[in-house]
Amino acid sequence: MVAGYQWFADWGRDTMISLPGLAMRPGTLWEARAVLDTYIQYLDQGLIPNRFPDGGQAPEYNTIDATLWLFQALAAYLRASRDWRFIADRLEALEAIIEWHVRGTRHNIQMDPADGLLAGGEDGIALTWMDARVQDWVVTPRRGKPIEVNALWYNALRLTADWCERAMRPAGAYRQMAAQAHSSAQERFWFADGGYCYDVVDAPQGDDPSLRPNQVIALGLVYPLIEGEPARRALDVVTAKLLTPYGLRTLSPDDARYQSSYRGDQRARDATYHMGLVWPWLLGPYLDARRRLDGDGAAVRRLLEPFTAHLLDAGLGTVSEIFEPEPPYRPVGCIAQAWSVSEVLRHVLALS
Repeated sequence: MVAGYQWFADWGRDTMISLPGLAMRPGTLWEARAVLDTYIQYLDQGLIPNRFPDGGQAPEYNTIDATLWLFQALAAYLRASRDWRFIADRLEALEAIIEWHVRGTRHNIQMDPADGLLAGGEDGIALTWMDARVQDWVVTPRRGKPIEVNALWYNALRLTADWCERAMRPAGAYRQMAAQAHSSAQERFWFADGGYCYDVVDAPQGDDPSLRPNQVIALGLVYPLIEGEPARRALDVVTAKLLTPYGLRTLSPDDARYQSSYRGDQRARDATYHMGLVWPWLLGPYLDARRRLDGDGAAVRRLLEPFTAHLLDAGLGTVSEIFEPEPPYRPVGCIAQAWSVSEVLRHVLALS
């Protein structure tokens, strides 16, 4: 699966996020199985590859979240196919992933036993999807405990427990770790002064109150990490400050670091990549959260309508990687991006 045309090849994170929208339907399930199996076969120290280099070099394992998105992709496959045997036959590999994350793997990725949350990061490495880097400069350093990573971690624990119980395997340890992570998240991630969630806690400079869209993943996954009134308040703030016709801004316009233009050389472009630019794929988890909290199908349909015109706007018949965050919302970056297409398509199909 090509992450983005014309610049990117196959990326583990993009693939796992994109599979549910692109290959979880009758007629394509065999493709989903093949892709999932390929990544599972390349598991190493509890991580799937972030990238398969085109030149035949060894796979790169510089990601904290791609492996956790694998659990979401497997859950989507099971819902679409009812192929329980596929999951059961790979359950030992999935349990090994959890074990590696508990005891620690590459790039200081490890569960903190004090609160059950997942932490990771090291100098010069960008492990989350906000991964722009210029030589040794990590544009958006998110060392510590990012909120979407812990939402994915909590879901991986819950899903593994569900699947172990179905397979008559011990599941209690996963339930306990999930309960600890969920309890800690309620206490640690809520930024009361802003009425939304911290983006990262226990970062080297302390908890990060930047208003970013990653919290919608904590609201919209199969098992939401943030629930109830905090979830509603956070969604309201995200809607007011980050929502645009083509997805979510990556930083609040009220932030002094906010960038609204994507121009110049690679360094200049990478400096703005996650500092305000709009990413369509984030509309997927945003709409998941909107459905869960509001149950407003009409709003979902309305928020998808701008993409009808966009199909004729850049790469014909497809959805761009990013958009500038102010009118006229110029499409920039790759002219066709897998997770942009998949997350829009996933919600369009759910309406049909």
